Amino acid sequence: MRTRLEATVRGLVQGVFFRHYTRQIAQELGILGTVANQPDGTVFVTAEGSQEDVNKLLEWLKRGPELARVDHVVVDWSKPLGQTHDFTILR
Repeated sequence: MRTRLEATVRGLVQGVFFRHYTRQIAQELGILGTVANQPDGTVFVTAEGSQEDVNKLLEWLKRGPELARVDHVVVDWSKPLGQTHDFTILR
């Protein structure tokens, strides 16, 4: 079963290659979506894929890369929209 995740990641998550590593992990898992820095210092992620793979990405988002400090992840689940064909970093 496919699902869609929207997640806002709070903490020290900008300037630590968070978007780069998120894209790398998502691509390894075959997940489609986007990752973007937000003006308030958070990172916003959309991800569509199998429930199992999206759960794996979410577990990674809760830790982040080595230089990051994740304080909290706000999660919203929904049905996939099928609007993307890869996983991209939005600038």
